[in-house]
This record gives sequence, C-alpha cells and structure tokens, in this order.
Amino acid sequence: MKILPNSSTPIYKQISDSLRDDILNGTLKEGEYLPSIRGLAKDLKISVITTMKAYEELSEQGLVTAIQGKGYVVNARNSEMLREQQQRLVEDSLLAAISSARTAGITSDELKELLNTLLEADL
Repeated sequence: MKILPNSSTPIYKQISDSLRDDILNGTLKEGEYLPSIRGLAKDLKISVITTMKAYEELSEQGLVTAIQGKGYVVNARNSEMLREQQQRLVEDSLLAAISSARTAGITSDELKELLNTLLEADL
C-alpha cells in the first residue's frame, strides 16, 4: 500500500480507499483479516488513530467487521451488492471526467466521441 503524505486526500481515506479496492476486486477475500491496526500503522509510519479511522470507515461501509481480540475481517459479498458498488465507483469517475471536460471546454459530443474511442480501444 502506498500512501502519499502530501496528497490533498487525507491519509485515512487513502488507506480505506486502497483496502476497499482490494476487497472489491477480490485481492482481499471473504473471511480474510486485514493487517492489524498497529502493524499497518507501524509499516506506514502513521498514527494508530489514523489507521483505526480508515478501518472504521470500511466497517461503516459494510465491507469489514471488527472481531474483538482478532481484528477486522472481510465480510461476505453478494454479487449484486458488489456490482452496485462498482457501478457507483464508475459513476463517480465519470462525473469527475465530465467536470474536467467542462472545465477544459470539451463539448458533450466530443466527450461522447472520446468515450466511444476509449471503449473501442479495449484498454
């Protein structure tokens, strides 16, 4: 996991986003434990409180559950919920792209053409 200390995104959010991505893409599987809060804090050279905040955010999102004395474990995921969460991430990315396009003066037609070109390129 890579943390950018000078990023405008808070460190706890960088951690939770990275772990959420690992859960959603299957790198972290159902029943697996996240790294210990203290261990991750030590590895990243950050506060335990910052790590705890990231884990609590994942718990609030329903991705992990705290098990007293053992840590945080990845919850079971049903495919419909996983699809919805992935779709939400895509929507967020597209909204950011639309905003950037408007700032750059790119028209809707130009943006649609660009999207079609990228889809056809099969990146």
